[in-house]
Amino acid sequence: MNTTKVLRQAAAAQAATYHRAPLIKFVGKRTAPESTDHTPQAHPASPTQNLPDSFATYRVKAQQHGPLNHRPTLSTTGGAVGGQSGQSLGPVEPPKGQYFDRDELPEKFRRKPWTQAEIDAVQTGGASLFT
Repeated sequence: MNTTKVLRQAAAAQAATYHRAPLIKFVGKRTAPESTDHTPQAHPASPTQNLPDSFATYRVKAQQHGPLNHRPTLSTTGGAVGGQSGQSLGPVEPPKGQYFDRDELPEKFRRKPWTQAEIDAVQTGGASLFT
């Protein structure tokens, strides 16, 4: 315990006398250049070279996994959550070639059952393979 006190006192004394000097030296004053043009510009790789009028007009045309401008309103949901019947929303069956569960897949695509040797290998961390 006394060793810790001595080390802490030595570190505090060294910190009081030691001045930290950064290893990186910067040239010139740290100010932004006044000649920088901050007006919005189209990206050089933009196909139209035009900026949108506003963000609202951009959102109308933008797509990201579907249109960005579609938001369900009270009129489209029937006034509340669950305003439409389930039958009016369409069939629940998946389209041909699509499956909702792994158990519905053809046999060649299903998961294979674990063998007892694999279970033992997992439970022993692989040590049972070398016995």
